[in-house]
Amino acid sequence: MAAVLRFVNKNRNGLSSVMGRHFFLPLSSSTTVKAAHVTAVRDLPQKVKIVEVGPRDGLQNEKVIVPTEAKIHLINMLSESGLPVIEATSFVSPKWVPQMADQVEVMKGISKKPGVSYPVLTPNLQGFQAAVKAGASEVAIFGAASELFSKKNINCSVDESLQRFDEVMKAAKEASVPVRGYVSCVVGCPYEGKVAPAKVAHVAKRLYSMGCYEISLGDTIGVGTPGSMADMLEAVSREVPVGALAVHCHDTYGQALANILVALQMGVSVVDSSVAGLGGCPYAQGASGNVATEDVVYMLHGLGIQTGVDLCKLMDAGAFICRTLNRKTSSKVAQASCKL
Repeated sequence: MAAVLRFVNKNRNGLSSVMGRHFFLPLSSSTTVKAAHVTAVRDLPQKVKIVEVGPRDGLQNEKVIVPTEAKIHLINMLSESGLPVIEATSFVSPKWVPQMADQVEVMKGISKKPGVSYPVLTPNLQGFQAAVKAGASEVAIFGAASELFSKKNINCSVDESLQRFDEVMKAAKEASVPVRGYVSCVVGCPYEGKVAPAKVAHVAKRLYSMGCYEISLGDTIGVGTPGSMADMLEAVSREVPVGALAVHCHDTYGQALANILVALQMGVSVVDSSVAGLGGCPYAQGASGNVATEDVVYMLHGLGIQTGVDLCKLMDAGAFICRTLNRKTSSKVAQASCKL
């Protein structure tokens, strides 16, 4: 299933400069990206939708409470970078995720840019109703392919969690609110180990049949490789149209970009990522952050794939939140640009 990429860059050692920053691959900060000199035995999508999860999935795992004003400013900066989807917050109990206690203030405080979606996570009907009241026009629900992870995460079995979402889906349909579905632990679980692709396909099919317009497949602890990613996607795509799939990769073992490339080669054109590589999982000890949005955008632009994202503005947003958190960025692209 492996595909081979052949790079033919005429100015292989040349540097491109964008707003004072230097890069080793041709970049574009506009919505039109010039095709790189790349050929592949498998077609890649012409355009990829980036779903930015940093403000929610990235910040929920921080130990220090991030000020509401900083969250709002981060989301506004991300909006200006050209990202089409920014997951803003989560309407969960502050008892379980204290970082998301200011969800209403965040939703009411951000400047919503036309053409940009700001979905929020809603674990139950109460969360859905609160989200809609706060101005949310899109929500997300989440399940797991691992029984033990589901019990640790939302205190119920996989099937019970899916049953709980029936009332959310019904309410969302009545309110004409689109729903996105997440599946956690699609290749490995911190409690069960390897997860069978058939289990992932079962949960993804259930969510899709319930009415989720898109299913995000999450390598929650970042143990996936191109091989296990391909096996999982092959099983899921037999049950759910590949056009309705997204990948959500953590970079614990440094495999995220490789896994994303495999997903692109298999027809996936939606990628979740987190600015500056923020994140982890409060219920998966040792799981490092999501793949950095900056790194994903850099790779996609180098492949001639359009994203609509201005990389320089994106890195400015990453620099801002890293200063706020007093931490170093996990983005290799941002690190490299500071040294050149």
